[in-house]
Amino acid sequence: MEEFPTTEERIVEPRLQQDEEQIDYTLRPQRLCDFVGQMHIKEPLSISIEAAKQRKEPIEHVLMYGNPGLGKTTLATIISKEMGANIRVTAGPALHRVGDLAAILSNLSHGDVLFIDEIHRMNTAIEEILYTAMEDFAIDIIVGKGPAARTLRMPVEKFTLIGATTKLNLLSSPLRDRFGHVYHLNFYDTPDIQSILERNSALLEIDLHQQAASLISERARRTPRVANRLLRRIRDYAQVKGNGIIDVSAATQALTMLRVDQYGLDTVDRRILQVILGTFKGGPVGLSTLAAAIAEEVETLEHIYEPFLLQLGMIERTPRGRKITDFGAHHISV
Repeated sequence: MEEFPTTEERIVEPRLQQDEEQIDYTLRPQRLCDFVGQMHIKEPLSISIEAAKQRKEPIEHVLMYGNPGLGKTTLATIISKEMGANIRVTAGPALHRVGDLAAILSNLSHGDVLFIDEIHRMNTAIEEILYTAMEDFAIDIIVGKGPAARTLRMPVEKFTLIGATTKLNLLSSPLRDRFGHVYHLNFYDTPDIQSILERNSALLEIDLHQQAASLISERARRTPRVANRLLRRIRDYAQVKGNGIIDVSAATQALTMLRVDQYGLDTVDRRILQVILGTFKGGPVGLSTLAAAIAEEVETLEHIYEPFLLQLGMIERTPRGRKITDFGAHHISV
């Protein structure tokens, strides 16, 4: 029985992830002017950054939401660099106790940026500590228990909180309303993906032909992270099987080997379509049932695979579950 990758890293072998995360960091733009795409964010963000610098105060708290791989972490790093501030990075699931967050906040310097990835996964007690920290730049700590308990307010330096999430609906209204900027990152247009590939191929010293860059960008799922992974896998193929140059022929052969088709669908995407069409007669089928049928986690299916298939118009959501469209059925039947 054929085995399928089970995470969003499906294009990359797990043993390569650590090295590739380091490469990802070097490829990330360091300034807003180098950041490609998301123009609806760049202009207002650049104005806010400049205004905050002129006032010599931290930029207001920023919340970014959207699918994985679209640049939320990169933008957080850019904001800190543009503001000339240090950045502290953590994640919602890593904050187990109130003391964990209090320790981080108390060690921030004036103007520092605190970036919390997966901010929707913080527990309620930790979230409530953030309320006063974001508004009053203070932490309310309860000392003692029972009738003798009292609240001690500890001031913290003025800072900027940047939160990133793939599930905006899971953030409570009190927390969401405390962000001065809320940005939605969209999927990228193909020309922007091509620009990213051309920039990064130069940084990696890869000889990438323009037509090959166009081909890869069309199959990169409109996501920079996927585009960069494909670029590195095709570089490996061209190095071992060819002369190291990525032309249309090398790119096509490598993408065929990786089982990435003309729409950017990989093995798992096609398996989803096949199961809906074959096993469930085109649907509708519930998400949990579909996830069990393809041996995937429900969250992975919902946030990694489904959004792109919806964007392409190959599946649709209905009150009773997911259905394959005529376009999806035709594509998987060819």
